[in-house]
Amino acid sequence: MESGTMEKTKIQMLYEACRVIFSQKELPTFKEILWLRNLIGTFAAIDFGIDEHGSCGSPSSSPNSDKGLICGQGISQITYIHVYECEQFSIGVFCFPAGGRLPLHDHPEMTVFSKLLYGSCYVKAYDWVKVESSPGFPTFGLGGKVLEGIMSAPCETSVLFPRSGGNIHSFTALTPCAILDVSTPPYSEELGRPSTYFMEFPIPSLPGYMILEEQELPEDLVVEGAPYLGPHIDVDNDDDNDRC
Repeated sequence: MESGTMEKTKIQMLYEACRVIFSQKELPTFKEILWLRNLIGTFAAIDFGIDEHGSCGSPSSSPNSDKGLICGQGISQITYIHVYECEQFSIGVFCFPAGGRLPLHDHPEMTVFSKLLYGSCYVKAYDWVKVESSPGFPTFGLGGKVLEGIMSAPCETSVLFPRSGGNIHSFTALTPCAILDVSTPPYSEELGRPSTYFMEFPIPSLPGYMILEEQELPEDLVVEGAPYLGPHIDVDNDDDNDRC
């Protein structure tokens, strides 16, 4: 290695991989999706400045540890660590306290990679079988169950697509946990990609299927923001839409 050069951090490699794959005009190939999925699968909480085992005192204390890291055990409500976002993709980490729940929600026209970094959570996921959506009226339809069960780290990275893989899903933390979220493209109200929340109604005669109906943002859902304390990302300054 030449003097003065430095090995790239994992987060830098993730940023560059996403930029190459998601900035091209063509849709990503299966090989590219698989390669990125495998790369995301190598990440641990510490790569994002999160100390999963750290203790910050009482659960209500600050999640910032004295080591300059986010303290996983100090998270008292759902917290989102914004790592990077541009028009093509976003990178962030959701940290949950035990019992924290992200209700059933969708990812319109989005592909999402999810990696459980530590802990355990209960997951439910659906895809639309038939959906009705009209301006001014709640979205509703028939959803087919893709997944329901407990996910515990270490486990493989999951990938959902616009119309398959469990695009409508919920997470309930059984223990303190953190989920890496890489989305392409990101949510955007202006571009018709809002986050929509749903209620579910079982159909006794159709096991594995639910009636899903749009609901307002749940009043008890609070997502705090926390600073990204991981390694610096060298971004491409040619794009004015980059947001770290």
